[in-house]
Amino acid sequence: MKLPAHLIPRGMKVVLVNPGEYYASREPLIIQTLLGSCVSACLYDREAQVGGLNHFLLASPKYLKSSTLITSDAGRYGIHAMELLINDLMKKGAKRTSLRAKVFGGASVLGFSGDDFFKVPELNQRFILEFLETERIPMEAGDLGGTRGRVIYFNTKNLEVTLRYIADGKTKEVEKDERTYWLKKTREPDSSQIFLF
Repeated sequence: MKLPAHLIPRGMKVVLVNPGEYYASREPLIIQTLLGSCVSACLYDREAQVGGLNHFLLASPKYLKSSTLITSDAGRYGIHAMELLINDLMKKGAKRTSLRAKVFGGASVLGFSGDDFFKVPELNQRFILEFLETERIPMEAGDLGGTRGRVIYFNTKNLEVTLRYIADGKTKEVEKDERTYWLKKTREPDSSQIFLF
């Protein structure tokens, strides 16, 4: 899961964020995480030069399509994850009104089904988009949905995100880890595709 050495600026620290965690910094560094159905929001204030990332999975797929996620029981997990990150960014000098976002994840890797209920990835995607709209945080880039997991690397110095899709054969392993809501092993991304946001 390591970012190739040529993509890490010399001497820059790399911090791993696991499910349920977040990290914010004024220091230039790389924040990395592995996503399947989970979603990560990279939030930053360009002027204050502060950035951070969270990693969350909403609790339940059993919410009607017409429900408002940010006021639901499931949504409170996402709100908690977002507010923890926002508050830490503000402590480090960011202004809430200056925050911008890049969002990633929400892949269909868990295999939930049902016509009347949201699948977990769709729930996570819908939540983050509703939250950003409600809080008036512009989304400058993102990559949501699909069927492949992702490894993302957020550079807090230049505010760029490097994304690598997980190799198809590794998706089941990501699914297993997400079912227990914790990463236990290192996963190798597909080295053939690298995207910059």
